[in-house]
Amino acid sequence: MPNHITNQPTTTNDHSLLPPSIMAASLSMSRLLISSPATATFTTTKSLLSPHSLSSKLSFASHSLKHFHQKPLSLKRLSSKIHTTPSVFATISVGDKLPDATLSYFDATGELQTTTVSELTSGKKSILFAVPGAFTPTCSQKHLPGFVEKSAELKSKGVDQIACISVNDAFVMKAWKENLDINDEVLLLSDGNGEFTKAIGCELDLSDKPVGLGVRSRRYSLLAEDGVVKVLNLEEGGAFTSSGAEDILKVL
Repeated sequence: MPNHITNQPTTTNDHSLLPPSIMAASLSMSRLLISSPATATFTTTKSLLSPHSLSSKLSFASHSLKHFHQKPLSLKRLSSKIHTTPSVFATISVGDKLPDATLSYFDATGELQTTTVSELTSGKKSILFAVPGAFTPTCSQKHLPGFVEKSAELKSKGVDQIACISVNDAFVMKAWKENLDINDEVLLLSDGNGEFTKAIGCELDLSDKPVGLGVRSRRYSLLAEDGVVKVLNLEEGGAFTSSGAEDILKVL
């Protein structure tokens, strides 16, 4: 009776062909890979650090930074918006009672005199105007001469007193009056310590100017009746656009 022998193919996956020590190590490694928590952690970490994941994160970050640099914050543009409409304001306003303060001047005989805002305005219609400084160009050539020239016309419309105030000492105001050959058309008053100027909130800080003016008064003109402000023409800094004699004449 012939023998039928079937030749079984030999495979390298047959653990029976492995030496016992290698087979035990292989089984241990298999169990470790299947059941060890550390493996799960490693696998997860590996997936998070995979080239595809890193590429996505770097691509997103690069896109975000690129978008940020395309539209930078424009400080210049913001600054221009803030300074578009400069505000002009003071502590004093129309309808307010003028604060009292002492002012000085030299009379026609050369004697130093003092007066008060109350004495200048109580029961009267008075014009007070201020200049940043005696002997300065605009004040000497336009502002003060304009009121001197129009003084008769202003007084014909009921104005009792016209006074020019400056944060200069009384000696400077006397010299300025003589230099411009002014008589009694306008009374030149010294607010030497800036007492009245500060009280109405009209200080003008010119400390950054090379001529050394320091803190002076802003340019303005006002019409007061019995000490109450009826008209106030306040300039921006030392500008001269709306505080002249003609501007007061228009409202009388």
